[in-house]
Amino acid sequence: MVEKLDQLLLASVNNKELFHIESFEYKSLFLSSVQPDDSNARFMPCIFIEDEHAKQFITRNITKRQLSEIYQAENHVMIGKSCIINCLKYGSNEWKKANTTIESIVELGENISVSEMIQAPTVFPTDDGHYQILTGHRRFFALVFAYGFSHVAQFKVYENKPLLSKVKQFQENASREDLPQYGKLQAFLSAMREIDSLDQARLKLGDKKLTVKDKAKNLGISMGAFDNYNVLTRYPEVIEAYEKGLTNSFVGTKKIVLKIENDYKVEHDKKLLNLSDRKYIGDLIEQQLAGKKAAKKVTTTYNLKNIHSVDILKTLLFSNVADLNLELDWDNLDWNNAQSVNNALSELIATLSNQKDSDL
Repeated sequence: MVEKLDQLLLASVNNKELFHIESFEYKSLFLSSVQPDDSNARFMPCIFIEDEHAKQFITRNITKRQLSEIYQAENHVMIGKSCIINCLKYGSNEWKKANTTIESIVELGENISVSEMIQAPTVFPTDDGHYQILTGHRRFFALVFAYGFSHVAQFKVYENKPLLSKVKQFQENASREDLPQYGKLQAFLSAMREIDSLDQARLKLGDKKLTVKDKAKNLGISMGAFDNYNVLTRYPEVIEAYEKGLTNSFVGTKKIVLKIENDYKVEHDKKLLNLSDRKYIGDLIEQQLAGKKAAKKVTTTYNLKNIHSVDILKTLLFSNVADLNLELDWDNLDWNNAQSVNNALSELIATLSNQKDSDL
């Protein structure tokens, strides 16, 4: 799939096509001909039940267990006319998230039943003659809840699947205040994978990479919002925290992430972080977001830097510097304090450098 996307992007960039202009029309479609996108951050594992079964459940002529057996709905949410049944594992994070989503679907569905929907869900045709949702999963679920799975509703239908479909999904997710933060972060990651593929296609054709401003514009967000998303998605621990129910604002969590990063860089005198550094920082972030006290790191880093002479390097390697007359107080050095040791090493290098210069 990724390789196919790269080829399509390459062809489109070569033809100078505009990515955000695709042909569409409004059509009335049977809800039963539309299927959700299970890769979308707004997706909820669901099974749609026939109107008759929904009626039987509401009138208590069939039980939840019986319906679940008929539709093999374990670890799914069953949706039908005037009923939504959560069959996910009771008490799990997925069950809790589904309950929150169900509440919003019921509220929207009740509104739709008495007034028309302002913005139709968007779909595109699939190879099997059906349609897949691009944006508007919650609206689609609400339509099924309000009218039943056999009902007809209006959709915005693209002629083909939009090339940057995840970008379009993110644009909608980012503009909605009521959507879960976890879903927004997931949508950003998916959209950025498409943006990165677009960047690679441009480079292959000799074009410049997209600037940060270009990327933010493509995603339909401000530079500040782009920076927020970029910082928060650097560490999977942040995304996992939101998945588990973290409700901090993005700005508040961003401040925590940047402070932990900066403190780590200062403590270890680093400008660039490697995978090991990021893993440790990720653990610190996870602990702080969970309200736990960070465990003290056992390993310590000692630094030898600013060695500009091979003679100084040879002195360090082949001489006992403690026996040299350098006027350094090795006896009173606190060897358990990494910062004190690093300061002593810096002073050692500086002293050897000055001694070499005076000998010239």
